[in-house]
Amino acid sequence: MIVDTAREIADEKILPRRAELDEKNEFPTDILQDMARADLFGIFVPEQYGGFGGGCFEIVLALEQLARGCVGVATSYAASALGIFPVLIAGSESMKEKYMPDIAAGRKWAAFGLTEANAGSDASGVQTTAVLDGDEWVLNGTKQWITNGGESQIYSIVAITDPSKGARGASIFIVEDGDPGFSYGKKENKMGIRASATRELIMNDCRIPRDRLVGRQGTGFITVMKTLDVSRPGIASLGVGLAQAALDEAVTYAKQRIQFGKPIISFQAVQHMLADMAIQLEAARALVYAAARHIDNNPRNMSKASSMCKVFATDMAMKVTTDAVQVLGGYGYMKEYPVEKMMRDAKILQIYEGTNQIQRNVVGQELNREYTI
Repeated sequence: MIVDTAREIADEKILPRRAELDEKNEFPTDILQDMARADLFGIFVPEQYGGFGGGCFEIVLALEQLARGCVGVATSYAASALGIFPVLIAGSESMKEKYMPDIAAGRKWAAFGLTEANAGSDASGVQTTAVLDGDEWVLNGTKQWITNGGESQIYSIVAITDPSKGARGASIFIVEDGDPGFSYGKKENKMGIRASATRELIMNDCRIPRDRLVGRQGTGFITVMKTLDVSRPGIASLGVGLAQAALDEAVTYAKQRIQFGKPIISFQAVQHMLADMAIQLEAARALVYAAARHIDNNPRNMSKASSMCKVFATDMAMKVTTDAVQVLGGYGYMKEYPVEKMMRDAKILQIYEGTNQIQRNVVGQELNREYTI
């Protein structure tokens, strides 16, 4: 049901608008509203808060299909899940009751505020601060490259509450659109995923109620790591869906393009290129599905599986989309054909939610811990 619903949204709502949204750098508000009406935002929300109680695997299934239509649109949907995961992981019952029903219904969207000018791969480099002043927290700092920035109503913000403790002094707070002292920077003009909105979040003496602290003070970094472990297979699934769309375009074109009196798919050089694309895609899909199931069943031991599938699937997506452009030749380089957009979109998958170089570090560190001599 999840696959069928997400595929229908992709085919009927996303594909007809894909080129326009990319060209205009336009956020897909109406399409996200269509997803809300189709109950897709309820997939990752527990049943007691109005959702369906799905896990990582269900999210992966939905994102794969949405990414077939457009990774930018799918990223806008995925970012809402990312933004609310800290509440699901560490939030109090009252906080979950306050925010989750609106997220499940798609009445409100969320975003995740971690990255700063000096805090990207090094998440411990956060400089945004939060100081308790009576019954209010006062936040100061700027978040950079925040997906859904300026479009969402709920933001999970990582801030330092005790600078003397380094990463152990980080906490997470909920900041809402309209809070005093909270504003947005300009919308970024990106190479790819242009349907997705990316902005700065600016907190200048931003005052929020004391009960907006997510979990316990000083546990923010741990919650961030758990959040990213759960979300990275979603990025991997975007790579799978994107690569599937690129392979579909490449095979279709190769069957129609006539050179030397026959379709180019009849030439072994093209066949082998397409075969490699298909093999890599299926291997990535199998790994992503397996990793998602592992994470759902082993929530305390998921970092390696999460990082492995993110690296493999997104590297695969970059290669498959590049090869799709090659199969289409000159046509592939033209904006009239969708594969040039797919190639542009693929690049960010290797960068956001932890670069693939950092993911390899994570895998290596986990191997170091697992093996004893």
